[in-house]
This record gives sequence, C-alpha cells and structure tokens, in this order.
Amino acid sequence: MELLRNIATYHHEALNGSGYPMGLTGGEIPLEARIIAVADVFDALTSRRPYKSAWNNKEAFAFLRQLAGIKLDLACVEALLSGAAEIEQIQKQFSEDSIG
Repeated sequence: MELLRNIATYHHEALNGSGYPMGLTGGEIPLEARIIAVADVFDALTSRRPYKSAWNNKEAFAFLRQLAGIKLDLACVEALLSGAAEIEQIQKQFSEDSIG
C-alpha cells in the first residue's frame, strides 16, 4: 500500500523542487513516483486531449530529454527511451479510438 500511496501522492513532484504537493527534491521523491512521473508525462504528451493533439514519439522523447535531470529523473527517462521499440508495439496494440 505504501508503494501505491507514494505513486499517487508524489508523481507530480519535480527533481528541482518545483512540483507539488510537497515541493520535494531529488532523492526525497520516492523512486516509484519518479518512474511514474516519466510515464505520466510521456502518456500525456502522446495522447490526444480535448485541448491538444497527440505528439509523436520523437517529439515526446525530445521533450523528456529536456526535462531529464531537471524535473524528471535522468535514469528513469533513459530507461523509457531505451524501450522505444517496445513502446511502439504497445502503442499499436492499444491505439486510441475516438474516445481516447
């Protein structure tokens, strides 16, 4: 339960302290929350929303690289980027429809 609580509570924290709800920095942020933060940003960027079009993976990866080490954990970003081929397979398997 602690793992799930940490994800729900801290996945909007940023390494540089600019996140919320507590303004934690670096290693103060639980690893599981740092992992989910990267996945959450990637999903938000590559998903269509009522207020924006979906970004392609190349654009999203470039943006994640810009945030790596500043707002997002560098090792977590690198781990996601290393699985680019697998990510594309998953996206094809679970492609969005008109609802999302």
